[in-house]
Amino acid sequence: MWRKRTNQELRELYKYLDIVADIKKEILEWIGHVVRINQGRTVKKIFESKLEGSRRGTPRLRWLEDVVKDLREMKLKVWRQRAVDRGEWASVIVETKALREPQSQEVSK
Repeated sequence: MWRKRTNQELRELYKYLDIVADIKKEILEWIGHVVRINQGRTVKKIFESKLEGSRRGTPRLRWLEDVVKDLREMKLKVWRQRAVDRGEWASVIVETKALREPQSQEVSK
């Protein structure tokens, strides 16, 4: 019979579930892929393009700026150069995963 599981049951079942960390890891994998693809591809053109025109008010944080902020928190300044090397970028992603995993986290009931 189907039933909703509690957060406690999900934590026990999957050991550790952090959606935000998983999404950020996927974003880093994707951004590394985009950096490595050919210049002529549409995705690459969009990724490297700059919007023209002016904005009124406080500028909103762009997606890439948020990703770069996360990379700076990891003390990664030359991330584009590291992303070109697939093996080195894989090690960055492993580091990211290790930074986000909890150390013996107690779950309250």
